[in-house]
Amino acid sequence: MGNRGVLHNSQGHIVRPYQVSRWIICQLAFKGRRRAVMTPGRYTELFFLDEATALAAGHRPCFECQRAAYKAYGAAWTAVHSHMAPKAGDIDKVLHQERINQKGEKVTFTALLDDLPTGTFVAVAGKPYLIWHETLLPWSLQGYGAPAGKTRRQTVPVLTPRSTVAVMAYGYAPQVHGSAMP
Repeated sequence: MGNRGVLHNSQGHIVRPYQVSRWIICQLAFKGRRRAVMTPGRYTELFFLDEATALAAGHRPCFECQRAAYKAYGAAWTAVHSHMAPKAGDIDKVLHQERINQKGEKVTFTALLDDLPTGTFVAVAGKPYLIWHETLLPWSLQGYGAPAGKTRRQTVPVLTPRSTVAVMAYGYAPQVHGSAMP
């Protein structure tokens, strides 16, 4: 589940794509907490297929409910970015610049498929694919489709923010939906 702040109005209509620069990935169940979806004045629950999808959208693991994942992500971030342990707000600031531009459009960059780590999302022929080991898995709301082989040396738009790609290249392994497994 993701959180970008309060995105809906009192009638439950989405009125903005984000409210804050802190986009986090939360557990669906944590310490028995219960909440009504889209409670007026409370953060809007966003539901993702899996962690890899949420990372591609520009989110990062939550410090509270995903402490182990946050620490692993933060350790990899430290290793590839600054060698200083960043605060969550520092990570959020960088990710915010890498995921959305001044016009509110998604930021992408291009790279060779062979240079990207497992867990990265790319666009091929305008459709999203997850790089999963030596294959590309087409993404859908229901899960991943049949694997397609990667075309060596193909340049593609990368949907996952650059800093998160670096974190995954260092070894952070996002959780994926069961349909990605053989």
